[in-house]
Amino acid sequence: MAIQGETREKTRINIREPKHYRVIMHNDDFTSMDFVVDILVEIFHKAEMEAERLMLMVHETGKAAIGSYPYDIAVTKVQAATTRAKEEGFPFRMTIEEA
Repeated sequence: MAIQGETREKTRINIREPKHYRVIMHNDDFTSMDFVVDILVEIFHKAEMEAERLMLMVHETGKAAIGSYPYDIAVTKVQAATTRAKEEGFPFRMTIEEA
């Protein structure tokens, strides 16, 4: 039963998935393969075999996409990896591009 003067509003909510960004790992001649695998396992939560496969792909082709994440997560993971590389003296490089 409607009350006189009552109005009803229909609210439409559009929820969109956030844009995803690819994290690209670049090869260099100084960063150790073990370090790259450790980064992939510990920061990017890859299984050991997947991490080794990705590391070899980076080594052989010069770069590889290692994951796709919302922007904030991609930036956080890249910062964590590059900070750790700097602490260990590696010129490790990663970039982010829109997926």
